[in-house]
Amino acid sequence: MLTTRLLDPLINALDCSPWGSTTGRAVVRPNAWREPPSPLYTPEQRVRRDHSPWTRVQGVLAIAQFGVFLASLGLVLRFLATGDGFAVATVSVCIKTLALYAIMVTGAIWEKEVFGRYLFAHAFFWEDVFSMLVIALHTAYVVAVLAGIGDARMQMLLALAAYGAYVINATQFLMKLRAARRDEPRHFASGGLAS
Repeated sequence: MLTTRLLDPLINALDCSPWGSTTGRAVVRPNAWREPPSPLYTPEQRVRRDHSPWTRVQGVLAIAQFGVFLASLGLVLRFLATGDGFAVATVSVCIKTLALYAIMVTGAIWEKEVFGRYLFAHAFFWEDVFSMLVIALHTAYVVAVLAGIGDARMQMLLALAAYGAYVINATQFLMKLRAARRDEPRHFASGGLAS
């Protein structure tokens, strides 16, 4: 009996089976009437976001970086398909990396202004974690180019890996932006401050 009382909580915590009858436990159904998730910004954070010059800087840099990304992606794919244009593809990836560094530095400043910390604020924790991978891959590319590590094809494949991570990270941020916009009607309905 003592063993059962000690092990049951551990087993129940680790057991992910949705079928209670096969595991010998009761099925707990999630509450269908859950409260909506908490908004991305508190009213104070929303005011700081709306009045920060870094909000506009982030928007402009995000669009510019995406444009550089598309052009560079085309050049990288062209090199991988034809073997032509290695130098121009390399320069384009380096420009994309500089744009990434710029948006990361200004984004950290924005996060500090709005949330009170430079990185890993609760609202953007996972986006920031994945951003570290994006930066690491872009930096690894620059190091490979400067140190002459690998051949041209390997370097361009590393650039593609960095770009794949960038696309995932950009999607994360777009989903957050969408969530913030979905919060707007609730914010105003609850008597929040106008933007």
